[in-house]
Amino acid sequence: MLNIAINKTTTPKEKPTGALGFGKNFTDHMFIMNYTKGIGWHNPRIEPYANLSLSPASMVFHYGQEMFEGLKGYKNDQGESFLFRPEMNARRSNTTCERMCIPTIPEEDYVQAVRELVRVESDWIPTEKGTSLYIRPFIIGTEPYLGVDVSKEFLFIIIMSPSGAYYANGLAPVDIWIEDDYVRAVKGGMGFAKTGGNYASSLAAQLKAHDEGYAQVLWLDGVERKYIEEVGAMNIFFKIDGTIVTPHLSGSILPGITRDSVITLCKSWGMPVEERPISIDELLEAQKNGTLEEVFGTGTAAVISPVGKLRYKDDVMTIGTGEIGTFSQKVYDTLTGIQLGTEDDKFGWRTQV
Repeated sequence: MLNIAINKTTTPKEKPTGALGFGKNFTDHMFIMNYTKGIGWHNPRIEPYANLSLSPASMVFHYGQEMFEGLKGYKNDQGESFLFRPEMNARRSNTTCERMCIPTIPEEDYVQAVRELVRVESDWIPTEKGTSLYIRPFIIGTEPYLGVDVSKEFLFIIIMSPSGAYYANGLAPVDIWIEDDYVRAVKGGMGFAKTGGNYASSLAAQLKAHDEGYAQVLWLDGVERKYIEEVGAMNIFFKIDGTIVTPHLSGSILPGITRDSVITLCKSWGMPVEERPISIDELLEAQKNGTLEEVFGTGTAAVISPVGKLRYKDDVMTIGTGEIGTFSQKVYDTLTGIQLGTEDDKFGWRTQV
């Protein structure tokens, strides 16, 4: 168990009013913990949110040794604060850390750090519909050394942001560009890890998609460029002829926590679920024969994001009526209901702060 020192600010900030947007405002405090080779993780503390002071030679700037996570805090009508499956974030963090040669953090310490920071900042949790407290844990290599090696020093930091919907239009369906030129990841690489390099490599395709009027990029596999993998910020699901289909975790896809939650929900409802390879040709055929009923993305930031349109080369597929599907709406309502405490948490996913 961590012995977390708490140094509270003497100049609290004004809390934002009106539309929050996403990831723009930050709370009064942050969590920091140091790692030094030979000592391990040490000096856990909560202190006022402030800029970092790092050497320009810090290895994270030159060799990208870093990872990050994302989860959310919620408050119910009784004023109680909750997290959604934080132990899964701790577990996935350690999977990423192992791939990035970053020292792991015991799951119970990770969750304790998140809970304690949320407890200190509980009055920052917004309660308006569609809002939450977005929580961003991350680790960076800070040793000042210009050599391709594993850093001997790290910082584990948690910052938090009261946020509204990830997409400005909320649950309005998004249009997605299926990328057939650039690739995001290949098996054996870092596709399954939550690290900045995966997102930096997606930016060129993202800009191309935006220029064409599309909100996000759906990636194909990096070898055959044939099999669907994931959206830039989400995992992807298809409802095809009554069956829920999502790409299987093959080493190049992020194992999303919302993805896992949706699969668990669908199975509990008796819906057939298939985790398997799905090719772009199969998707085009399903659209042509009318069996492609709904498409939606899943992720911590957006929770559920219905897809209204998919474009692949010269084919533009309108999904259903172009509006959110009834099944996508049911998944969203159930998941957010569990997160907010208005639905029965029969899976034990909520953690009280």
